[in-house]
Amino acid sequence: MSNLLEGIKGNRFAVFGRAGMDMFADPVGTKSEHAVSFRADLGGSSANICAGLVKLGSQAALVTSVSDDAVGRFCVNRLQHYGVDTQYIRAVGGEARSSLAVYESCMEDFQNVIYRNGAADFQVTEADMDVVDYSAFTALITAGTVFAAEPSRGATFRAFENARAAGLPVIFDIDYRPYSWPSPEVAADVLSRAGEESDLIVGNDEEFGFMAGGIEKGLDKARELAAKPGRIVIYKMGEEGAVTFSGGEEIRTGIYPATAVKPNGAGDSFMAGLLSSIAAGRDLRDAVLRGSACASIVVSQPGCAPAMPTTTELQDFIASHPGPSEAA
Repeated sequence: MSNLLEGIKGNRFAVFGRAGMDMFADPVGTKSEHAVSFRADLGGSSANICAGLVKLGSQAALVTSVSDDAVGRFCVNRLQHYGVDTQYIRAVGGEARSSLAVYESCMEDFQNVIYRNGAADFQVTEADMDVVDYSAFTALITAGTVFAAEPSRGATFRAFENARAAGLPVIFDIDYRPYSWPSPEVAADVLSRAGEESDLIVGNDEEFGFMAGGIEKGLDKARELAAKPGRIVIYKMGEEGAVTFSGGEEIRTGIYPATAVKPNGAGDSFMAGLLSSIAAGRDLRDAVLRGSACASIVVSQPGCAPAMPTTTELQDFIASHPGPSEAA
C-alpha cells in the first residue's frame, strides 16, 4: 500500500487553515438584505473539513490562529462542539480578526459577503507548526488559502517539511479564493509549489485551469501532477462529476443530483467524505462517489459545518437517493 493510502487509513488528520464564523439568513430562501434573523455556526474551509471528518468517524485537529475575542472563542467552542481537537489553536491579539461570512440559502443571485480584513488565520507562525506532535497523526491536510499571505504561507510550507520528516502524506485542497491573494501571478506560483509538494491534490476545473494558465489546460495540468508515482489527483467538474488520476488510471465518476439551496461547503464536505471513506477501507472510486454524496447533502441544507452528514446520514442518503449520474 502506498504511504498516502496508509496515512489516510490511519484516520488521524492534522488540518491546517482557517476557522471562521458563518452567519446565514433564516429561514431558507431569505435574501441577506431582507433577513430579520441569522443563524450562526462554524465556517471556514479547514474547520468545515474537520467537522465533516469527525462526524464521519475520523479524528481531526485544527492548527490555526483565531482572534482573541468573542468571535475567536465562538469558533473554538463550535469546533469542540463537533469533537475537533483544538489544542493547536492559538489566540492572537491586536487588530487580527477571525473571518466572518454572511450568506443566504438561495441559489438565485447567491450572495456570500466575506470579512477577511486582518485575517487572524494568516498569523500562524513556524513556531506554531513546530509545536505540533506530528507523530500523533497519520496525514496532513491543508486548504490553499493558508498560502495567500505571510507568515501563514512560510509556516505551512514548514509544516509540510515537518510532516515529511514524520513520514506523513500531505493532502492539498487547492481552494483558490482570489480575494485572499495579492495577485493571480503570486497565487499561481505558490499554489503550484504546494501542489508539487503534495501527495493527494483535490481541486475543481477552474482551480487546475488557473494553476495551468487557462481553464482549457486544467485537465492536462491534473494529468501532469498525477504522473508522480504514488500521487493521486482529483479533478472535479461540478455537475459533470470528477476524474480521479491514480497509478496511471483515470477513474470517471458522476454526482448525486440534489436540490441545492446554496453552492458553498460542497468542496469541504467532499474532502471529508472522500478521506473518511478511504479510511473505512472503501476503494478509490467508491470513496470519490461518497465524497460527491456528501457534497450534495451539504448544498441541500443551510449552513456548512451543521450540514455535514454523519455516517448514518450518508448511508441513508445513498440508499434512498437516485444516482450517481453517468460520468461525463
